[in-house]
Amino acid sequence: MARTPVYLLTAATAIGSMGLAAGGSAGALLAADITGSEAAAGLPIGALVAGSALGAVLIARISATAGRPRGLMAGYGAGIMGAALVVGAAVAANLALVLIGSAVLGVANVAVFLSRYAVAGSGDDQFRGRDMGIVLAGAAVGAVTAPNLLGVTGKLAVDIGLPRLTGLYLLAIPAFALAGCILSRLRRPGPEPLAVVQLRAADTRSGGARRAVLLLAITNLVMVAVMAIAPVHMTGHGHGLDLVGVIVSIHVLCMFAPAPATGRLADRYGGSAVAGVGFLLFVAAGVVGALADQHGVVGITVALALLGLGWNAGVVAASTMLTASVRPAERAKAEGLGEMAMGLAAGAGAPVAGLVTAYGGFETLAAASAVIATLAVVVMLLIRPTEP
Repeated sequence: MARTPVYLLTAATAIGSMGLAAGGSAGALLAADITGSEAAAGLPIGALVAGSALGAVLIARISATAGRPRGLMAGYGAGIMGAALVVGAAVAANLALVLIGSAVLGVANVAVFLSRYAVAGSGDDQFRGRDMGIVLAGAAVGAVTAPNLLGVTGKLAVDIGLPRLTGLYLLAIPAFALAGCILSRLRRPGPEPLAVVQLRAADTRSGGARRAVLLLAITNLVMVAVMAIAPVHMTGHGHGLDLVGVIVSIHVLCMFAPAPATGRLADRYGGSAVAGVGFLLFVAAGVVGALADQHGVVGITVALALLGLGWNAGVVAASTMLTASVRPAERAKAEGLGEMAMGLAAGAGAPVAGLVTAYGGFETLAAASAVIATLAVVVMLLIRPTEP
C-alpha cells in the first residue's frame, strides 16, 4: 500500500493526542478543585467520553459528504472550541461550563481514535492490525508527553493570569489546530456511503461485529473508570503534579506504544485471543491496585501500567475484529457504532467510579475493575466467536 496516508495519519494522531491529557488528568483535578470533593472527579471525563460518543455521529455525517479526512478535521475544530470553553469555565469556577466544554472537547478525542480506522480499507487486509496499530501508536507521542507537562503548563497558565489547571487546555488548542492542518494534506477520497450515519444495532448483523463492539465498550469502561480517579487519588495522598504526570505518562505509554506489536499478534492469532490477554491484564491491574500501599508510588505505577497494556490489547484486538467482521461498505458505520459504545460505556462508568471511590476508597474501585474483567474473560470463554 502507499505509505503516505499511514504516515500522515500517524503524525496527526501524535500531535492531536497532546490534547488528550487535558480532558483526562487535568479535567479530574479541575473538577475536584472547583467542588472540593473527590466525588466530582469523574464528571469531566464522563462528559468527555459522552461527547466522544456524539462526536462519532458528527464525524460520520461529515465524512458521508466531505470524506473522512474532513470529518476528522471537524472533530479537531470542535476540540479547540471545547478547550477554550473549559479555560473560561475555570476562570469563572463554573463546574457546569467545565462539563459542557469537556463534552465538546470529546469530539476531538474521538477524532484521535477514529484515525486508526482510516487505514483499514487502504491496504492489504493481511496487515490490517499492523497498520491500525501504527496509527494508534502515534498517540503515544503526545499522550505521554502531555501529562509530564502538567506542572510546566500550569506555571505558564499562572504567569499569564489563568488558573494553574488550565495549562494542558492551553496546550490542546494549538495541538488540535496543527493536527487538523496535517490531515488537510490527505487526498480527499469520495464520500463514505450515506448509510454511515445510520448507526443502528442492525448495522452489525455479524456476531463477530457485535462481539467486537461489546469488547470495545468493556475495555474503555474499565480503563476510564480507574483513570478518572487515579490522578486525584494520587494528589490526595501527597504526590505532586510532576510525579503524577510521570505516572500517568507511563500508563499512557503502555496504552499506545505496544500497538504495532499488538496489531501483528491480532493479525496472526486472531482478535479474540489478544483481547483475552488484555482482560487478564485488567484483572492483574485491579488486584495490584487493590493490594498496593496507597501512599506509595510503586504499586499504583505498576497497576496503571498493567491497566494501559490491557486497554491496548483490548482496543487493538476488538478494532481488527470489527473491521474484519463487516463488508467494506459497512465498515465506517460499524466503526462509528464501536466508538459510540466506548463513549457511552465510559461516560456511564466514570461518574460511578467517583462515587465508589468517595465511599469505598480507590482499593474498592480497583477490586471492582478486576471483577468486571474476570466476568468478561468468563463470557469470552463461554461464547466462542466466529471470526473470518
